[in-house]
Amino acid sequence: MPQTIAFTKGHGTGNDFVLIPDSGGDLDLSDDQVAVLCDRRFGIGADGILRVVRASALDGADASTKLGAVAAVTAGAEWFMDYRNADGSKAEMCGNGIRVFARYLADTGLAEIDDGPVLIGTRAGVKSVTRSDLGFEADLGSWRVEPDEVLVRARGLGVPRPGLGIDVGNPHIVVALSGTDELDALDLTARPQLQPDPPRGANIEFVVPSDPLVRDGVGSIRMRVFERGVGETLSCGTGVAAAALAVRHWAGQAAPDRWTVDVPGGTLGVRMLRVRGDLHVLLSGPATLVYSGEVALA
Repeated sequence: MPQTIAFTKGHGTGNDFVLIPDSGGDLDLSDDQVAVLCDRRFGIGADGILRVVRASALDGADASTKLGAVAAVTAGAEWFMDYRNADGSKAEMCGNGIRVFARYLADTGLAEIDDGPVLIGTRAGVKSVTRSDLGFEADLGSWRVEPDEVLVRARGLGVPRPGLGIDVGNPHIVVALSGTDELDALDLTARPQLQPDPPRGANIEFVVPSDPLVRDGVGSIRMRVFERGVGETLSCGTGVAAAALAVRHWAGQAAPDRWTVDVPGGTLGVRMLRVRGDLHVLLSGPATLVYSGEVALA
């Protein structure tokens, strides 16, 4: 008899996930099982899996997961977000996913987010999530601008374009386009080609600044994204943060610290804030739980 597990379907601006409660860390999903669960024809359908597991239950996990779990326990974070892409591959972080994860913890009584920030362990370190006017806000921590440009080729893009590497716990390549016509003409059914190809791969964001770029002290851009291990998605939380950071970097010192980013699935907010002396990037937006059920594992 196949094993039957409980699940909840959720999304953040259309970036959708299957949440699987596994507090004791007993479930060991193979890459193929994850891929079937995420399949939109033969499974539940999602951009990724969020396993809800206690950090203290991950002693026997792989090295990257165990390292994140140890950091979570040390920081006092009870829960760990084990995020897997739709193809089964492990990912460091997910900005939309962590808001949905926090919403699940709050709605199921596993965490009291109204009493203050909830700490959540990830492979990219411990993240803090609070409620916000847009729904939930996640502190993604500090970021890094990569020194070398990457050449990006994509279907529908006439000539290759330079991309800026931004690491917000997971890797991104951000490409600036001249206008919405170019953005709409992109064919992201095929993975854009990167030269050189980053060793861990990367999410690839294509952005168009609004006109004007800044209004009332808030910057505004529009974006599409190709996520590694998934394909084009309606939204990518860490990609939204990376895109805002890249445009801010290009705009120079006068650029604002608050941004709105329009993606096919909705609008997200990004702000930069100094936390204990370090500049952090924070992502805010909605998180929705759609339905719950049970499914038999393939």
